[in-house]
Amino acid sequence: MKMSCFILGVMLGALALRAEELRFDFSKSQELPAGFYSTVTGEGKPGIWRIVEDEVPNELTALTPGAPQPKRAVLAQLSRDITDEHYPILVYTNEVFGDFTFKVKVKCVGGVIEQMAGVVFRYQDEQNYYYVRASAKGNTFRFFKVVGGQRAAPIGPEMEIPAGVWHELAVECKGNQIKCFLNGKQAIPDLTDNSFVSGKIGFWTKSDSVSHFGDAQITYTPREPYVKAVLRDLKERYPRVLALRVYGKTPEKPDLRVMASTEEAEVGQAGGKVEEQIFEMDTPFFGRLKRNEVVVTLPVHDRNGDVIAALRVEMKSFPGQTENNALARALPIAKEMERRIVEARDLF
Repeated sequence: MKMSCFILGVMLGALALRAEELRFDFSKSQELPAGFYSTVTGEGKPGIWRIVEDEVPNELTALTPGAPQPKRAVLAQLSRDITDEHYPILVYTNEVFGDFTFKVKVKCVGGVIEQMAGVVFRYQDEQNYYYVRASAKGNTFRFFKVVGGQRAAPIGPEMEIPAGVWHELAVECKGNQIKCFLNGKQAIPDLTDNSFVSGKIGFWTKSDSVSHFGDAQITYTPREPYVKAVLRDLKERYPRVLALRVYGKTPEKPDLRVMASTEEAEVGQAGGKVEEQIFEMDTPFFGRLKRNEVVVTLPVHDRNGDVIAALRVEMKSFPGQTENNALARALPIAKEMERRIVEARDLF
């Protein structure tokens, strides 16, 4: 069993923003590719995902009508579970994507109840994600949002989608903007949704759909940690702030350390007694650094009110600066952090 992922770094534009391309070249093994996880939403068992051979057109055969199409290894979902609320998903677990363009060829091969093939994106877990799919049996192309296991109303047109034919399905995400394409044409109007800013990608089917997937590739902007972007934004919004630092813990590294800072060199440094006491006492601490600088360290709470981080705010002082007005200056910054960092995993 082998699955090769080729990563190519590309420089884009005058600002030299780096984009990366990830291609999934499925081998001829019948086992699941490395880095993928089979799961299911709804009822029934996870799908049966295998590597099979199928005729897949390439650029040369497309230029020669009637020419024999070469056989290549493709990904296939082979389960024929007729359960209606049965959605097999194969998730790529090695990367989380924010802004990206995800393209894949799909073919609806068989199915008595359904004949569908699609992709999931900005996937959080089995209960929270977006997906777009093509239905050969229903002749529809639809976008769906799943939040807390509840599927929102479908968006998309009725259109002819022949079975047994390869179609190129593509999704483009940039911020909260989503575009969905079929065979090179935008088939659904621009979508705006704030539910998920990033997540995993994967392949999707429904019920007894036997579906094939090939030539999968994703071009994406490498993400910086979300909490780092939040700190940068806060420092720009509060000009008297000199530095911001967030201390937290992860399941893998339970010792308190700097998760993000406006000074990159500080990331990874161990927390001190003050930061430990923030977690224990859930109360802010005040201190003076120099005659014209003060520091306030505050707890950051999740949506349940539990302390998930300690936020250190270093600020310029002024004549008459007191502990109370320093806390008053720092508190809005902590509240904004809590609005944007709503659970511990947002820190890492």
